[in-house]
Amino acid sequence: MKLFSWLIAVILLNSIFTFATNLPQNVGDDVRAGKLNSLSYAPFREGQDPIIGSYPSTKQLDEDLALMGEVTHSIRTYSGLGGSTPQIPELARKHGLTILQGAWLGATLDDNALEIAELIRVANANPDVIKRVIVGNEVLLRGDLNVSELIDYIRQVKRAVKQPVSYADVWSMYMKYPELIKEVDFIIIHILPYWEDEPISVADAPTHVEKIYKEVRREADSIAPNKPILIGESGWPSAGKQRGWAVPSVVNEAQFIRALIKVANTNGFDYNIVEAFNQPWKAAFEGTIGANWGLYDSSRQQVFSLTGKVSENPNWCKQLAATMILFLVIIAISRNTLTRLNGTRLLAFLVITQVLATLFVSQSTTLWLTSYTDFQRLQTLFILSFNVFLMSFMLQRIIAVLTKQITVSKLSNRLYYCVLIVIFFALCKTAMLAWDGRYIDFPTSVTQLMVVSLIALATINYFFEKMSFSKSVNLMALLGYTPTKSAYILRVSYWLCALSLALLIGETYSFMVARDFIMAYPSFIVRLAKAILFTLTNQQLLLWLLSLIVFATPFYVSGKMNTVEKSLT
Repeated sequence: MKLFSWLIAVILLNSIFTFATNLPQNVGDDVRAGKLNSLSYAPFREGQDPIIGSYPSTKQLDEDLALMGEVTHSIRTYSGLGGSTPQIPELARKHGLTILQGAWLGATLDDNALEIAELIRVANANPDVIKRVIVGNEVLLRGDLNVSELIDYIRQVKRAVKQPVSYADVWSMYMKYPELIKEVDFIIIHILPYWEDEPISVADAPTHVEKIYKEVRREADSIAPNKPILIGESGWPSAGKQRGWAVPSVVNEAQFIRALIKVANTNGFDYNIVEAFNQPWKAAFEGTIGANWGLYDSSRQQVFSLTGKVSENPNWCKQLAATMILFLVIIAISRNTLTRLNGTRLLAFLVITQVLATLFVSQSTTLWLTSYTDFQRLQTLFILSFNVFLMSFMLQRIIAVLTKQITVSKLSNRLYYCVLIVIFFALCKTAMLAWDGRYIDFPTSVTQLMVVSLIALATINYFFEKMSFSKSVNLMALLGYTPTKSAYILRVSYWLCALSLALLIGETYSFMVARDFIMAYPSFIVRLAKAILFTLTNQQLLLWLLSLIVFATPFYVSGKMNTVEKSLT
């Protein structure tokens, strides 16, 4: 009866908490009825990839353009080559869409020649649909061409087509190369607050867009007065790595898009939103962040609505149900042992088990949804399988501590080696983040089961077993494992601490050397202070550092205790 009562209470409290933390949120004014101005369109679905030559079928293109014909007046394309791509103008005409036709330029001259030839051909063949053309996308930012080479391409296309011709890049490239303003018929600037050298919070992003547009307007008017400006890309990611104060999320994407449209309509800005559909293939180059900029996901389901409140996780009910099933299965397996626990210890076990079940389901969902290839899915299955065993071992250890049983050495060894495996993973990921973490997610979701389990065991030791802090967090108290090599144990903690410091330095350095960040803060001291502020207020980074501290603490404490004991003997 005691078990049943506490079980119901824990389930009820978890349900209330889950409901309260998944309420739809207000993300600003509804977008007025009508179509959007323009959307970037890359046609690739899950499993398709232009790098390997896997393109959508004509039927899939037709389905996409039929959908976009209902929500936007125009689309922006980035290349006219590959698969059924040349059929896009014909299908756009069918669905009442106009096109900003792009040509993809890179460092390979032969490929550039093909792109330019196709751009000229398709623009001249479809003047009723293709209203403007774009010669290259961010080629100066990538460093694939220099500005004089790019201008030669622009002039070549201007001589061959009747439509207005432009080049698209981040706004700072037009400020860096003002000669471009003279060459193009209209100016295309990308304003992406998330990717700014000084990341912008979603709350400040609309003001930033307006400010940058007006700065470019002033510069352009000083060179070529009244030349039209198009915001060629502006958007916000729905998932991925936090940068400074720029936090990816579904709610933040919805908030930014609505605010962007409001700012554009208020000021009369010409704009194109990036992008129509999530692009899984980009994850191979840009991580989770690159794959999640769409208003629709890769299966063509809306990521968020342009009207009403928005939920970060609309599938929370299904996840809650899965959590409840997993929780009840664990309790059913452990019920005979649980009857020996008194009220507070039983409640502690139920709460810890509920938290671990919730984390496992959340982890499974997050990792699976951000696995875009068969190899990534295989990795996810391995991680989830590992965590099934890890959770089983940890729960056995927690029960042993709560019932004051001696943990068998086999379980202790398994736990210890599980911890070492997770720490090795953490060290590798932290090193990668420190060296060049632009597109690498903080791997908190992978390690959170281990982190929370260790915290739970330390809490039990401290509050239930009345141990001192140092004794409650050593490896013997946590895992039942007695380390023998003090130097080895200490070395693990030192590596974790060293890489934590390297991560802080690497994150700060990435701001310090950014061109626009240097221009904004020419004083080294001021720039350093600002960079450190962005680093130390990054919630995802701080959560990962906390994970590393949790891993390092038991190794450090155990190593020091062993050293002291050996010196006394």
